[in-house]
Amino acid sequence: MLELKNLSILKNREEVAALPEGKLLINTINAHSYNTAKKDVLFAEALAKGDALIPDGASIVKACRWIKAKSQPTERIAGWDLFELEMGRLNERGGKCFFMGSSEKVLSLIKQRARVEYPNIVVETYSPPYKPEFSEEDNRAIIQAINEANPDLLWIGMTAPKQEKWTYSHWDKLDIHCHVGTIGAVFDFFAGTVERAPVWWQEHSLEWLYRLIKEPKRMWRRYIIGNTLFLWNMWKEKMS
Repeated sequence: MLELKNLSILKNREEVAALPEGKLLINTINAHSYNTAKKDVLFAEALAKGDALIPDGASIVKACRWIKAKSQPTERIAGWDLFELEMGRLNERGGKCFFMGSSEKVLSLIKQRARVEYPNIVVETYSPPYKPEFSEEDNRAIIQAINEANPDLLWIGMTAPKQEKWTYSHWDKLDIHCHVGTIGAVFDFFAGTVERAPVWWQEHSLEWLYRLIKEPKRMWRRYIIGNTLFLWNMWKEKMS
């Protein structure tokens, strides 16, 4: 059973920047992914057994403090923050980045923007088929594309929990040497197909509210019911 109080979560951006080179699986956790992992054993295992877990939500930072968790993150580190840090570092030395996930349209926009903002990075992409579950043939094709590219940085973007579960399940078949981040929404943010909340909302831990206002029909269950469920789960952890 996944419990926030027992997870190993990175404390701040300095710890993210200090991660060693080599093949590392970096996942994020927020209130929604925590709730999902409580009822999805494979997702919970992927989060708990990855190489690094970053607190992508002020709710996680505050909850860890409130329940006196083993890890005490001091700041929210969004998937976007991880993306900027890793891309900036790779651009300084030059190398290859691989984006796996999303549509051909989004991936094309990513390539266009990356050429301008990260001119020293060669970008390769792969758009997997849109289906709930990949076939063995689909999985082999994805793995082959990644391994043949042999990137210096790999991003997986298929929304949670699919992206974390797929990467964790196929980790041993990925013959690569680099950091791997599961950062779904960042693909759309960087491509410009989805607008990220303005800086003020981000700085005041209200990015979730901005998304709820912008897309109430799609987000109300995640944030209204989900946030309530997260508080209830945290209360149970604190009392246990």
